[in-house]
Amino acid sequence: MAESRNRRPGNARYDKKGPTSDFGRKNFQGDSKKRGVKPEERKGVKGEPAKRATYAAPVKDTEFENVEKENVVPEETDKLEGRNSVMEALKANRTINKLFISKGEKEGSIRQIIAMARQKGIITTEVDKSILDGMSTSRSHQGVIAYVAVKDYVEVDDILAAAQEKGQPPFIIILDEISDPHNFGAILRTANAVGAHGVIIPKRRAIGLTSAVSKASAGAVEYVPVSRVTNISQTIEYLKKNNVWVVGTDSTGEKAFYESDLKGPMALVVGSEGEGMGKLVREKCDFVVNIPMQGEISSLNASVAAAIVMYEILKQRGK
Repeated sequence: MAESRNRRPGNARYDKKGPTSDFGRKNFQGDSKKRGVKPEERKGVKGEPAKRATYAAPVKDTEFENVEKENVVPEETDKLEGRNSVMEALKANRTINKLFISKGEKEGSIRQIIAMARQKGIITTEVDKSILDGMSTSRSHQGVIAYVAVKDYVEVDDILAAAQEKGQPPFIIILDEISDPHNFGAILRTANAVGAHGVIIPKRRAIGLTSAVSKASAGAVEYVPVSRVTNISQTIEYLKKNNVWVVGTDSTGEKAFYESDLKGPMALVVGSEGEGMGKLVREKCDFVVNIPMQGEISSLNASVAAAIVMYEILKQRGK
């Protein structure tokens, strides 16, 4: 990181101002004539090369860069930020490579995190808050950042198998190009709350399992299996072959969600924040439900709409 900013000889950014460039030499020679100095007596033109201490001095590593060097983590890692995310990762026995705690943070859940980390033999490093600020992606680390093994995606069959193992009809959430990490995180949180067996997302034009999603989910990402598929429409067809009913959510739906039969094996499709469900995905659904709106606002946030219908499915299941 620091190397790219080093002011080294040969760097065009600095050489063009130096005495060995054409521009610098021309101006320097002009000054020499005025002062009575012969060009051949000057260093850097003939004889000993000019010393360019001003340009050769390297920029010192920042404190954050030093921390990175001293605490090397494997390349195949992800980053969790925030107390809930890290706490749930510890509870779920997720592999944690490094744990960074802000100096002086020893109260509340931070104390629990430190105790659990020590019990599991996880390396914990105390650093200044400014260091965590530099490491943070979400800008809301709450005094703790953990480098963890990358969260593995599962196969669609794994989600179906999880439902079968519990002796329950499949309850699956399909997200059609959700791109906002806060929406995705909130949906994962609700999916865990209603007992959904898994979430399916597309590989393209959609947010994946990032640190921001983990934080927004309040740690639910550790408990909800997520499958990442190439084609949502083909996945819907596959679910139908496995006797799963697929219901979409859209303002043009035939019935209100609470007037529809949502019992049995069910996959709920939630469209993207701006465009809703894609045309082909909508056509693949067995039926589409709407959420009646009584006020002046004609639409709901994707995670809110998903939560409303998810709890209706839970209600109709008699839970």
